[in-house]
Amino acid sequence: MNAPLLTDVPALPAERILKTLRVHRQGPLLTVQLNVPEQGNPVTDSMLDDLLTVLDNQDPAVRVLVLSAAGDDFCLGGDRGEFAEHLAHDPAGGGIRASGTRARRVCDALAANPAVTVARVHGKAIGAGVALALACDLRVGADTAVFRLPELALGLPTAWGGLLPRLISEAGAARVRDIILTGRVFDAAEAHTLSILQKVVPGDALDDAVTAWVKPLLRRPAPALRVTKALLNSLTASTRLADVSVLDPELMAAVLSEQHRPRALR
Repeated sequence: MNAPLLTDVPALPAERILKTLRVHRQGPLLTVQLNVPEQGNPVTDSMLDDLLTVLDNQDPAVRVLVLSAAGDDFCLGGDRGEFAEHLAHDPAGGGIRASGTRARRVCDALAANPAVTVARVHGKAIGAGVALALACDLRVGADTAVFRLPELALGLPTAWGGLLPRLISEAGAARVRDIILTGRVFDAAEAHTLSILQKVVPGDALDDAVTAWVKPLLRRPAPALRVTKALLNSLTASTRLADVSVLDPELMAAVLSEQHRPRALR
């Protein structure tokens, strides 16, 4: 049985609370808020499932989707404890592979969404949190926001949700090598220079900045908006010589499984 559309839930016509998300619908505007603030909004399998529930059943009348987060931080990245649990249950990496496939589906659903997607970033955006924001069309961040891609320092490949090709496309290969290989923290100003953010504003002006984008987008004719986004996506994709991020789940599973193996078996 198919999951209900958001607009099919009679008890909550404007707002829907999922385990890890708060979803609010106002006409053609859909706001999806990561809602595990006490833990820094980590990307878990549960959050990926909730995001897929929303994105796979999105009303075609939605023209703009805003991705935001509750609490002090946008997203502290993937849940390493959950990775360890997956490996404990399946040392060959089957759980990691399944989780990576979900991550790829979520980021692809954001990037290919017929609505224009807007990321509202504050606090820390780490690893998978950067990937979620980068999958959105427009990205605004608080001037106090900080970013990091720590995967290499954690013994992981930068292979989550198609992050790497999107990052190279937006920021350029040379600058991506720096932030990936060093795993250093960088601030909102540098994120703007790297085109990870298109706009940086004081924290108390974030909502106004989002509104400044959303209002004119909602006035655009829906067919023209949808086709223009599809054209932009197509032209951006055509500049990539290859996109091997389809292998992200396999790469993540292979590396983590190898590290998890007893030394005597390596």
